Amino acid sequence: MAKKRYDDSIAALNPKPKFDSSIKYKQDSVPFLNAGDTMVPGDLRSTVNGTEELTIVDNDLMRLTFSNKGGWLKMVELKNYKGPDSTLVKMGGTASDEFGYEINLGGGHQGTAKMFFNKAVVTKTPDGTQTLSYQVIGSGTQAISHSFVIRKSDYMIDANIGITGADQFFTQQAMNIGWRVKARQQQTDMAYERTQTKLVYRTDGSFDYNAAIQTISEQLNKPTQWIGLKQQFFNSTLLTKGNFTTVKADVIVPADTVSEVATLNTAARIQVPAGSVVSVPMQIFYGPNEFKLLKSYDNDMINIVDLGSGITSFVKYINRGIIMPVFNFLSGLVGGKLGWAILLLTLFIRLIIAPLTYKSYLSGAKMKLLQPELKALKEKLGDNQQAYGMEQMKLFRQAGVNPLGGCIPAVLQIPIFFALFAFFNSDIALRGQHFLWAEDLSRYDSIAHLPFKIPGYGDHVSLFTITACLTSFFISLYSMNSTPDQSNPMMKYLPYIFPFIMLFIFNKLPSALTWYYTVSNIVTLGIQFVINTYIIDHDKILAKMAEAKTKPKTKSKWQERMEAMQDTQKKVQELKNKPGKK
Repeated sequence: MAKKRYDDSIAALNPKPKFDSSIKYKQDSVPFLNAGDTMVPGDLRSTVNGTEELTIVDNDLMRLTFSNKGGWLKMVELKNYKGPDSTLVKMGGTASDEFGYEINLGGGHQGTAKMFFNKAVVTKTPDGTQTLSYQVIGSGTQAISHSFVIRKSDYMIDANIGITGADQFFTQQAMNIGWRVKARQQQTDMAYERTQTKLVYRTDGSFDYNAAIQTISEQLNKPTQWIGLKQQFFNSTLLTKGNFTTVKADVIVPADTVSEVATLNTAARIQVPAGSVVSVPMQIFYGPNEFKLLKSYDNDMINIVDLGSGITSFVKYINRGIIMPVFNFLSGLVGGKLGWAILLLTLFIRLIIAPLTYKSYLSGAKMKLLQPELKALKEKLGDNQQAYGMEQMKLFRQAGVNPLGGCIPAVLQIPIFFALFAFFNSDIALRGQHFLWAEDLSRYDSIAHLPFKIPGYGDHVSLFTITACLTSFFISLYSMNSTPDQSNPMMKYLPYIFPFIMLFIFNKLPSALTWYYTVSNIVTLGIQFVINTYIIDHDKILAKMAEAKTKPKTKSKWQERMEAMQDTQKKVQELKNKPGKK
């Protein structure tokens, strides 16, 4: 469907317009001239002189500003989104933004970005589709047209470059395109927005990216279908119907004091067909990183929505298969109040891992009941850590205790946390959503602004970060009480170290994530209390452990090898401790 829609749009653009020296147009061509307009063929070099005229076209989603200088799209305003200054999100339109390509003229070169095209002609069909066209005419049969199709409810714009005289304009049929786009600041925290900015492209049939935290340069020598600059929630992308044969892309990240995110400079080459009259169909996208929208284009732009990348790329399947469908369903249940949807999502996740959580706490309860025996072993063996470790493992095996059983839920939650980290950073639905004291769930909440900046922390106080860290501190304290061996001095400080580190890391993260972490921790504390107070019967556990000790235990090959190794180490240690041995 997407391909057919694209082909139909290109056909509507009259991809191969024919011009003649008398400036007469065929019935089926785009009506470039209004009634009463006159144009005289001349030297295209003179088109660098003129006056810029802007033409504004609206559809349901955007307000587009076109310019006759360069005959191209100049700026897009997104009607459904507002920027930090409460005006519509603007993309493009800066003095740096430019699109053009070089043509041969009189032994020299001229860039179309500096050329003044004739007045735009806009036509509209009954279904709301609008076509805007620019044209310049040279001497003889030379002519250039730029035409655009703007559909009623779509962010994707079909663009077509029609050339008559291509065999004269281009050397070896190579069109060298230059595209420069500057990413405006769209989020309140620009420093964090830069961390989410990437150079994105589809080359050799596969999506790829390069993080643009700092200035980068990328040379693509394989066929490339599109290239763009992705911000946290929006992207600017240039697409071609065929391929760019080569692309040189530079992303320039300015100093922190400059109020812009980054600038993408692109130099791309397209091999145009042979002949005098050619058509180069392209597309332009300025719009939101909205999952369903980008998926509908069926061209890998869906991957611009960063639901997991790099070493955590596997979590995108968790997000696409579980987190997103469940979250969207829960959002519908609560009428789009996403803060409450996050709470329900947290409860759903904890319900899924509840069986493992129960086993974890049961293992912890057993470990706690073994503490008197472990303490007796410690007093008996003193500083002989090797002997203590052997006896400890034997005791665990006899009692049927898995010392790693309490770690399983924590390990399981690691990929869940990374999945939610990516999801809450990418879901544009969270942008601008208020919840409790948080003004925007897509960025940090702030209850106070400091008159100074604390290194690594920032100049604001996030209450959700504080609640997440406090609840994490209480969980750590509880876990400490369940730990059988407190001989390691560092273990005594663990409840304080981890939440303190979290305080710095979480303070800049989206409040959606810190709210989730707060709810998850509160649920954990509640589960710990209920299970240990009302569900786990310590007397029954002691009885079962005592019974287990009396039963013969079959050892696995791994256990046999481990015990053999420990016995060998014990004998070596005993030999070293004999009198006369050093």
